Amino acid sequence: MWKIILIPFFGTSLGAATVFFLKKNMKDSTQKALSGFTAGVMVAASFFSLLAPAIEQAEADYRIPFLPVSIGFCIGMLFLLLLDVLVPHIHMDATEEGVHSGLKKTTKLVLAVTLHNLPEGMAVGIVCAGWMYGHEQISMMSALSLAIGIAIQNFPEGAIVSVPLLAEKKGDKFRTFLYGVLSGAVEPLGAIAIISAAGFFVPLMPYLLSFAAGAMIYVVVEELIPEMAGGKHSNMGTLSFAVGFVVMMVLDMQFG
Repeated sequence: MWKIILIPFFGTSLGAATVFFLKKNMKDSTQKALSGFTAGVMVAASFFSLLAPAIEQAEADYRIPFLPVSIGFCIGMLFLLLLDVLVPHIHMDATEEGVHSGLKKTTKLVLAVTLHNLPEGMAVGIVCAGWMYGHEQISMMSALSLAIGIAIQNFPEGAIVSVPLLAEKKGDKFRTFLYGVLSGAVEPLGAIAIISAAGFFVPLMPYLLSFAAGAMIYVVVEELIPEMAGGKHSNMGTLSFAVGFVVMMVLDMQFG
């Protein structure tokens, strides 16, 4: 189980390591392609790995099955919205959000990536918890396929965020790499926190699964879609979205 929750973190770390090979600027079309791929993986993971098993259990255990799934999904969206409003951070387009603070720009960039990684870690933790506590619709392979899918999308994501971090650190590639790794540490920590508390909430698993899905979809809609669709080369982002979606769908259907 511990190896599974570390897989996304390894993906983030490998993505951060691309800073040693990156130039100071990334082509706009490349960035849109990577953002689109990441968005596709996250949307597919939200449905196939989270919402689908949540719906199945809700239909088996609840008189009004759409309620727990809908409520959990909305709470997940609102939770990320709250973090987005409160935590000071900087988006890829240099837009600053969150409460006013005296934090350095580098810290805000790292916090932006951390906000992105948090729901991914929570999702892996919830699916692992479902497997550990005998959820009928969740197997060890389901947890593994989700972790691998998130790790795959973490790799290009790490490359994307390394560019502004590298510019902020004035070409210091080693420190940029360390910041990238640090931003990914929230994934295993979030997973461990969820797993530790999951024993108290096993009957509420549809809520938890859909909560994680809502949090991930918030990131897609708030950050990734604007990045992949704005300006020129939007077709590249759209096609990459399809590739990412199919990759995650195949992983879940084949091994989930």
